[in-house]
Amino acid sequence: MAAIESFSATHPSDPQPGDLIEIFRPAYQHWALYLGDGYIINVTPVDEGPPATFASARSVFSRKARVRMQLLKDVVGNDTYHINNKYDGTYAPLPVEEIIRRAEYLIDQEVSYDLLGNNCEHFVTLLRYGEGVSDQANRAIGAIGFVTAAAGAFSLLGLLRSRSRERQY
Repeated sequence: MAAIESFSATHPSDPQPGDLIEIFRPAYQHWALYLGDGYIINVTPVDEGPPATFASARSVFSRKARVRMQLLKDVVGNDTYHINNKYDGTYAPLPVEEIIRRAEYLIDQEVSYDLLGNNCEHFVTLLRYGEGVSDQANRAIGAIGFVTAAAGAFSLLGLLRSRSRERQY
């Protein structure tokens, strides 16, 4: 497997229009779609100004987002990023002209946002493939399911133990 090379605003890569850009924030990844000429399209919280990114914890729980066209270097800031068209083996990318047309139509539109069901990765994969997918959300849902199942198992064990103690007396 090839190593993934990460880039920063001071050491950029050479993305092509329609490429998915994964930006590494301190606690999560933010996703954008490269439009060309240094610009990306991404979703940002409605209540934050034009240079907004999903950098604040508050923004991750926002229920509405605005589609913005921004310079890749401004969105990346001091973080790193890489081109990550990881779903190309599963989904056929739409023609680049179609991806860009769909993306440009959405600029400045307000859209719904849901961390698990409609996040920034869902948004850009919907543009590139016509299918909104997110490994990040699937991992979170899996973790929530595991925690819920574990909590249920511990509750059941506690209930069985308390009943077994009751019978002894």
